Amino acid sequence: MSNRKSKLSKPMKMVSPFRVMTVMHRASTFEAEGVKVIHMEVGEPDFVTADPIVNSAKTAMSMGKTQYTLAPGIIELREKIALHYRGKYSVEIDPSRILITPGASGGLSLLAHMLVSPNDGILIPDPAYPCVRNFVHMMSAEPQLMPVDIAQNFQPNIQQLKDQRKENTVGIWLASPSNPTGTILGRAEMENITQWANQNGLHLLVDEIYHGLQYVVDLPSILEFSEEAFVVSSFSKYFGMTGWRLGWIVVPDAFIEMANILAQNLFISASSIAQYAALGAFTNEAEEVFEERRIAFQQRKSFLATELRSLGFVIPREIQGAFYIYADISRFSQDSEHFCNSLLNEHHVAITPGTDFGQYKASQHVRFAFTTSMENLELGIEKLKIALK
Repeated sequence: MSNRKSKLSKPMKMVSPFRVMTVMHRASTFEAEGVKVIHMEVGEPDFVTADPIVNSAKTAMSMGKTQYTLAPGIIELREKIALHYRGKYSVEIDPSRILITPGASGGLSLLAHMLVSPNDGILIPDPAYPCVRNFVHMMSAEPQLMPVDIAQNFQPNIQQLKDQRKENTVGIWLASPSNPTGTILGRAEMENITQWANQNGLHLLVDEIYHGLQYVVDLPSILEFSEEAFVVSSFSKYFGMTGWRLGWIVVPDAFIEMANILAQNLFISASSIAQYAALGAFTNEAEEVFEERRIAFQQRKSFLATELRSLGFVIPREIQGAFYIYADISRFSQDSEHFCNSLLNEHHVAITPGTDFGQYKASQHVRFAFTTSMENLELGIEKLKIALK
């Protein structure tokens, strides 16, 4: 009988921990002891799911719609999303190009399996959402990190793409609005990157999870520039359905069949109840709720950005979308993990270290999430003032 021990696969050794979860766990320990913690670490809206969505779920359950759906999702929801793109972006998308996934993470996983082979290279901004590079690692491939900073709005430019591209590079994965920086790619940048990717035979994937939560007049979708681009999106952020675990992807025509095959194998189908619930998100009643909440986030953003600047944090000139502020703490510390630990342990304010999001200047940055009430943000700022003294 073999005494050989089981081992992790080689790619798993490259997967980094999700540090924000560590912060949340430590914060919950304090709360279990009766200590109030100001949560500015978690990227989850503090609002409960809107009533039209909840009522749509209740109706579906009462009708017994609790079985598997087709792998790409119910056609009613895919048609609603197609109409959403037509109304918001003047883009015509055949519903067959849209697949409903178990959260955006399920969509990213599917796209990684479909687009990335072992030893391939994927160009990714640094900083970026940590799971993006981890999904690339899981495919035994190489995340090719492109350092981006505040001077360039934390978004890559064509020259960087040219400089960072290697012989094994097959794709570019971007985010607009970005987590953790709250910055976007404008029309000119999107058009230039799309043309360059096409000219060089690279696939282009854009995370549009935070669309709807924007504070600028114009937030374009990559699908306005190319039918060959891949999009991952979500019902979690703007639509406030985090726990329902529901997202979607949009793929080019040539990839529809394989995307369906992968969906069948990876997750069979997304939650039926969550899908029927999401139909309620595309109603006038729900849209009114979402807009009220977007305005609330905008007010929080303005308050937090003003206060952080006055305290000496260096932050982007404009927070254009999402609900994050990526702040340079070099005036106070060169160790973001120590800075965050001290703030949580001594003052019970939870924020996320920049080391969660990449390597470039990560130790001199932290992420603040304005996903808590104005009252809590005000208390958090008062605690910050005390901490920084």
